Amino acid sequence: MNNPNPNHQSPLWYVLHTKSRSEKVVNEILVKKTIEVFLPTIIVPSKRKDRRVMLDLPLFPGYVFVKTDLKSDEYLSILKTPGAVKLIGNKDGPVAVGAPIIESLQIMVRAGENIVTGPQFTKGEKVIVIRGPFTGVTGIFSTYKGIGRVVVFIDILGQAASVEVDEDDIERIL
Repeated sequence: MNNPNPNHQSPLWYVLHTKSRSEKVVNEILVKKTIEVFLPTIIVPSKRKDRRVMLDLPLFPGYVFVKTDLKSDEYLSILKTPGAVKLIGNKDGPVAVGAPIIESLQIMVRAGENIVTGPQFTKGEKVIVIRGPFTGVTGIFSTYKGIGRVVVFIDILGQAASVEVDEDDIERIL
């Protein structure tokens, strides 16, 4: 197989898409293959109401970062890893991630502080509440209020009302 990106001789970082919940397995196998890999994880509380455990979960579910020069043998080894899907790219092949981005992620993960991820809502976006006591309510996203909490405005009979809900409990209305 030809090198998908012959212009790069030195190893660069790429994003490897994995099968659902296969990030840790892919990471372990690539480490055993002596391929440099980075799987940023965060500690989060379980969302199950009956448990009080902390889970070590991928910061970007479905993805790991691999450092490779894309030589055909290593490229094939990465793609043949059980659980690996493809390197993220465009029609010209895999697209590298800048080293400063990886370094920043590594610093953030090493710091051990809370890292908040998820969909970024914009003020004025239409949303629907999908869980909790306000399930089914549609409204307009207003603001973030602390970690994991958001304010949604609801127009009721020409008057505005607002509710505060968990960020995970709302979705965009397209």
